[in-house]
Amino acid sequence: MLRIFQLTLCVTLLAVSASSFANAEDSKKADEKKTASAESKAKHPVYGQTMKSLTGKETRLSKYRGKVMLLVNTASECGATPQYDPLQGLHKKYAEKGLAVVGFPCNQFGSQEPGSESEIASFCKKNYGVEFDMFDMFGKIDVNGEKAAPLFAYLTSEKSGLKKTGPIGWNFEKILISRRGKPVARFGTGVEPDSEEVLKAIEAELAKEGPKKRTKKTEAK
Repeated sequence: MLRIFQLTLCVTLLAVSASSFANAEDSKKADEKKTASAESKAKHPVYGQTMKSLTGKETRLSKYRGKVMLLVNTASECGATPQYDPLQGLHKKYAEKGLAVVGFPCNQFGSQEPGSESEIASFCKKNYGVEFDMFDMFGKIDVNGEKAAPLFAYLTSEKSGLKKTGPIGWNFEKILISRRGKPVARFGTGVEPDSEEVLKAIEAELAKEGPKKRTKKTEAK
């Protein structure tokens, strides 16, 4: 009788152990799915990015949700540097309608952005009157290669959905982002910011309705 009892107890313990292990595995898989789902929803290729501003402040690009963005890789010693002037003009003309011109200094092309962030800020304000409460400038980044900022790695890839993809060619390329965070146009260095081509594209996107504003209840889901 004792042997039968011992065998029964052993089988029972094994069954309980197997059941606990299975439940633990199911719980782990469920947690992994929830985490993956949450990361997928949070990591929008544009709005999901956090980057340092020219003053070193961590800034979430989600602040631009609902705005039309014109992203520009800038340089202080380039033949196209005078484009700062019409870029500033775009901000003054369209800021109230929802346009944000956003600059990303880059030293990858001819080493034409050698200065520090503070030197870049001083140069832009002194030479082109860039108002940083309107014209947002971020810290120096790479836009091409292995060290490219994730934002530009996405914008230059086929995943962006743009007709023109591939590495940024030179300073002052311009990429237009819709109110919904979708890349819609890319303009080369030689296309002036106030050209008819760029203005038409900007105005077309400004005329479109943006996403509905998020409520606390929506964000909690």
